Amino acid sequence: MKPNTRLWSVQVVLAALFLFAGGMKLIVPADALAQQAHLPGLFMKFIGICETLGAVGLIVPGLTRIRSELTSIAAAGLVIIMLGATVVSAIQGPVFGALVPGIVGTLAFYVVRGRWESVPQRARVYQSTPALRRAA
Repeated sequence: MKPNTRLWSVQVVLAALFLFAGGMKLIVPADALAQQAHLPGLFMKFIGICETLGAVGLIVPGLTRIRSELTSIAAAGLVIIMLGATVVSAIQGPVFGALVPGIVGTLAFYVVRGRWESVPQRARVYQSTPALRRAA
């Protein structure tokens, strides 16, 4: 299997997972979310919005071929969310519960690395150098 095919497969699985998880957080009432997660309900709603937008960011830039570097940025945001979920899961209950968000975070990091390496060097320099952005 080609690396691009593997990346797309992981991206589609992650997008489906985060779309489902984020969508559920947006549908379920904030009070119920707060009881389940032992975190503030509004914070869980915010995480739901971030997960949903991250799922969109994993797929749409690659399909449209517009600003494809955003895919690695979306995946990086999902890595941060999964790091938090892993830590919270490990603190709140058995450490075994932190295994799933840890694996999902690792898959998201795989997408970050794979898609960041496919971004042309010119785009990376342009993004990281404010002086070049102003000159263009």
